[in-house]
Amino acid sequence: MQLPRWNFAGYALAMAPLVECVPNFSEGRDLAKIQAIAQAMEGTGVYLLDQHVDADHNRCVITIAGDRGAVQEAAVRGVGKAAELIDLNLHRGVHPRLGAADVVPFVPVAGITLEECAEIARCAGAEIWKRYGIPVYLYEAAAALHDRRRLENIRRGQFEGLGEEIARDPARRPDFGKAKLHSTAGAVVVGARKFLIAYNIFLNTADVQIAKRIAQTVRASGGGLPCVKAAGFLVRGKAQVSMNLTDFEQTPIHKVYEAVEKEALRYGAKPESNEFIGLIPQRTVDLSAQWFARQKDFDSSIILENRLAAIAGRMDRAAF
Repeated sequence: MQLPRWNFAGYALAMAPLVECVPNFSEGRDLAKIQAIAQAMEGTGVYLLDQHVDADHNRCVITIAGDRGAVQEAAVRGVGKAAELIDLNLHRGVHPRLGAADVVPFVPVAGITLEECAEIARCAGAEIWKRYGIPVYLYEAAAALHDRRRLENIRRGQFEGLGEEIARDPARRPDFGKAKLHSTAGAVVVGARKFLIAYNIFLNTADVQIAKRIAQTVRASGGGLPCVKAAGFLVRGKAQVSMNLTDFEQTPIHKVYEAVEKEALRYGAKPESNEFIGLIPQRTVDLSAQWFARQKDFDSSIILENRLAAIAGRMDRAAF
């Protein structure tokens, strides 16, 4: 059933500014640990909108929303609980990671600017170091250094590689904290960004090299589609082209799918299924309406506005 759309303008007038936070944690197999992290964040009064768990990536993505103070505190507590429960020395998964709480982005939804979210990120980063002794790197709109705007630049080498470089290379030192990784929690990357679409396409093959070649061709850094980051993984026995769309208006979903499909055919493969990680704005669907109409299993509840509308009746104006 199609849920009613959320009116952002009406929300902004009636309630406090709305911030989304989408922390990624390096745990996708122990559901008890994931639940504990989510509960630590919910205790601040934010709304838990979505939770995506993947065992092969060994990663979970939790989406929360609320006012700036509640969301900032929730993110900080989530990082602390992850540090308590996750030991990166024992962590194995296909997804690159730097920390137990790997990346914590703040996203403006209504009544707040990207720069204000960047300030939330800086405050959260300072608090994470102060409370838990976990070094923090700032990225995207919150970055203090230009070459740290891109997440992949900070995460280069991952937990193991950065652990060897952080003390001897001044360029690898954190924005908050000492030049030494937390022994089990690593470091956390905190920032502010616009809406990002995390989108995966599974191929009808287990040949991960095909997914890697496709990813290299379609991503922006390889001369492919603008605002697309991509990598190839083996997930649940299938080759997966895993992508982040950093500007879905410039490069809509249907364009991405068509490009992957075209490249897959070159290798005798084709897309078998696809998935979104977390929530997507309604605008994503509007820009690729015909493509979405052909997706028989598409669940409209992953649309951010629909998810907000579903919980609107439970929103406490005083808390927000």
